[in-house]
Amino acid sequence: MRPLQSVLVLDFSTLLPGPMATLLLAEAGADVVKIERPGRGEDMRGYVPRWGPDSVNFAMLNRGKKSVALDLKDAEQRAKLEPLVARADIIVEQFRPGVMQRLGLDYESVTKINPRIIYCSITGYGQTGPKRDTAGHDLNYIGDTGLLALSMGSGDHPVVPPALIADIAGGAYPAVMNILLAMAERARTGNGRYIDIAMADNLFPFMYWALGEGMAAGQWPQNGGSLVTGGTARYRLYPARDGQVVAAAPIEQRFWQNFCSVIGLEPQYADDKDSAATAARVAEIIRGKDAAHWEICFQEQDCCCSVVKSAHAAMTDPQFVARGLFAHKLSNAQGQVIPALPVPVSDAFRGSSDTPIPAPTLGAHNADYIK
Repeated sequence: MRPLQSVLVLDFSTLLPGPMATLLLAEAGADVVKIERPGRGEDMRGYVPRWGPDSVNFAMLNRGKKSVALDLKDAEQRAKLEPLVARADIIVEQFRPGVMQRLGLDYESVTKINPRIIYCSITGYGQTGPKRDTAGHDLNYIGDTGLLALSMGSGDHPVVPPALIADIAGGAYPAVMNILLAMAERARTGNGRYIDIAMADNLFPFMYWALGEGMAAGQWPQNGGSLVTGGTARYRLYPARDGQVVAAAPIEQRFWQNFCSVIGLEPQYADDKDSAATAARVAEIIRGKDAAHWEICFQEQDCCCSVVKSAHAAMTDPQFVARGLFAHKLSNAQGQVIPALPVPVSDAFRGSSDTPIPAPTLGAHNADYIK
């Protein structure tokens, strides 16, 4: 049996944080039932690019789940959920604070019929505090917490991060972690638990070093000015002659010495006393050769350096192929098959990779779950 076999999850969430969290639970064997509005379902279904009837975004995040279409604003339809709520193990919701209460589906209401429920709410700022009702997206959360200010490019060319850090690392992953902790607690006590996940709150661990420098040493990091944000020559991106980019991270002295030897950095720069001058000279050397030249050099010497790959190229990298990251498959209603999203759930828990698994069509499982 997979670890979460027979665990029933009711998923009221949309878009990314909640659906990513429940995807991880589904991949570990949980029976995840999405509760969607009739007609067009959750918003992610309508995104582009399309892959069959829905967006590929929706398909990637909802592989292996079930779909029940109900109008939660209709009391008669909402009442049909009660038997399902009574036997559910976990509820995940992502509405603004107060919405589930108005629907009669808040934690207090649910516990009256199911005291063992583990109920997880995911919001930007949490259920309390002056910003609890404030709308926001990933960029707002990382901006509000100071994370973005650590590395956002220059004033004339600000850079948007390439990943939705708050949604996934601040929302989905902490949700799953706390749900599993609550399950362990329930196994011991028999009681459920309410979990308040605030995506913004969970971004501060990513700045542990910046907080430490500021609070203990009184040196609050500036934009792009610290060790891991490009403030030294030892942790930077250097363009090669052909436009590709070298990711250089020879932080430790032995790696730095190897790196200096590989690129032929002169001793007056290798001592790294004038970091700006050293970085400028390294940039000049790297720019003198194509990325392919540097890739070979880095393979021959242990120096924590590599050439930045595109997402497409990374999927065929021998390392990730050997690890079987894209062995599991995702299918759609047209019979098309693509690799499923590689999620941080061990293959020991995910089940067989032989059969492609689809995301659900809207309301496909009403008859199975709603009487």
